[in-house]
Amino acid sequence: MQEAADKADALLYETLSAVKPPVEWTHDASDHGSCGGDSTGMGDVTRRAVVMTRVSKERRGALLGIIERHWKKNGHKITDVNPNTDFPEVYAESSDGLLRMSLIVGGEGQFFLDVQTSCVKESSVDPLKARAYGHSYYGEAIPRPNVEDAFWSSSEPPPSPSSG
Repeated sequence: MQEAADKADALLYETLSAVKPPVEWTHDASDHGSCGGDSTGMGDVTRRAVVMTRVSKERRGALLGIIERHWKKNGHKITDVNPNTDFPEVYAESSDGLLRMSLIVGGEGQFFLDVQTSCVKESSVDPLKARAYGHSYYGEAIPRPNVEDAFWSSSEPPPSPSSG
């Protein structure tokens, strides 16, 4: 399970690092446990991050698109998309099938990124080494997005790529 947790951590960091301009984010509670019943000897791990940058309604599609394109470019398969105007969601699976990802938009444009492993041989998992980008709320109640950003929080539509 530790190896799977390390892969989930790496994917979470890699995904958020692909966002330009960067957003501030913090880890949310991670968990691990048995799957398939207590006696199977199998378990899974979920790592979570919450974006603390307020992403305006006008910019949410841009952030979703950056992450979706990043996942596809890295060989991951998009498994579902909920195009809801207010609360869109994107789900994906790693090319090896070990990891499942979800990117969900919640209230006030707060993005939630989860990476969950498939069932693997159960073992101990080291506590998460919190490595947020911005203020870390790990182990605390996470507030609504509280970081304003000139790009992501703007109510203007994102600039169109120049044709040319």
